[in-house]
Amino acid sequence: MINVTKSFLPPLETYTKMLEGIWNRAYLTNNGPLLLELEEKLKEYFGANHFIFLNNGTSALQIAIKGLGITGEVITTPFSYVATTSSIVWENCEPVFADINKESLTIDASLIEPLITKKTSAILATHVYGIPCNIEAIDKIAKKHNLKVIYDAAHAFGVNYKGRPLVNYGDASTLSFHATKLFHTTEGGGIVANDDQVAHRFGYMRNFGHKGQEDFWGVGINAKNSEFHAAMGLCVFPYVEEIIKKRRELSELYDELLLGKGLKITRPLIPEGTEPNYAYYPVLFENEGALLSVRDSLNAEYVYPRRYFYPGLSNLNYVKKYAVPVSDETSHRVLCLPLYYDLENDQVKRICQVITHVLRFKS
Repeated sequence: MINVTKSFLPPLETYTKMLEGIWNRAYLTNNGPLLLELEEKLKEYFGANHFIFLNNGTSALQIAIKGLGITGEVITTPFSYVATTSSIVWENCEPVFADINKESLTIDASLIEPLITKKTSAILATHVYGIPCNIEAIDKIAKKHNLKVIYDAAHAFGVNYKGRPLVNYGDASTLSFHATKLFHTTEGGGIVANDDQVAHRFGYMRNFGHKGQEDFWGVGINAKNSEFHAAMGLCVFPYVEEIIKKRRELSELYDELLLGKGLKITRPLIPEGTEPNYAYYPVLFENEGALLSVRDSLNAEYVYPRRYFYPGLSNLNYVKKYAVPVSDETSHRVLCLPLYYDLENDQVKRICQVITHVLRFKS
């Protein structure tokens, strides 16, 4: 069986040694030494002033929205994982959908400004598949209209844009360290912030709002993470560059076997100045019929790609409907092929043989 992804696991003995330390200290959670060590390593890796480690990427989005004082309307993308939209709704804000750029599949910055009203307080954009949004255009719009900017960077760990880690843009960037991600802590997430006061607010909000044992800064939730999760992160972190290198090699093999072969299949465009992380391998088919034929044929061979992201978020039953034709059309044509550290070249070749056979037969 070949799934769309598979978690990277470090050597068991490395993790076991970390567990022995946890056992000896009997310090399991509440900002233990391993968690603080991981936060410091990631802060340095991101070149950020602050990094706050959390229990998951959804909590990161919710804390970022509340911690930045966002209310009313939030302009966002209809092409992302459901957590991007559900977090806006959960925080009693209203998602307003701007359609996506048909080449990069990220939010179309040229469509944001016409959607701004007196109720608009923020832009929440996703670096889809780790592909950078139009950072410069979004920043210009936000400054002009005094809006906050949150980037959902769940896919963007290890991506650099114009010489800087991609997570260093905006008022905050949120990350997911779920087990399926390029870098993971089994379950986990976090927020990158460069403003001291904002980062302080995020920090107390993750721990019930505590200010010491008997006082509180303000409202908070329980979004802390444990020493066990931090230990996994510390064990995976040394392999990040090796993981990205392997994913790049597999992606290049996919490119060689699928692109420029007369097949009606394309890839999203990565903006100039981007150093990608190869977190996903999305392909766009001519139509949904071709996608379904390929998916079913791969499933018959015990290969399981995923429709990231289908359906579009503007179709959720708890949001207002917006006209987003590019997103709707894209969601019917995009499929993410298997890509992970342990995937073998021969398996990629087998996947591509099935795809090539189906597309040539259909044509």
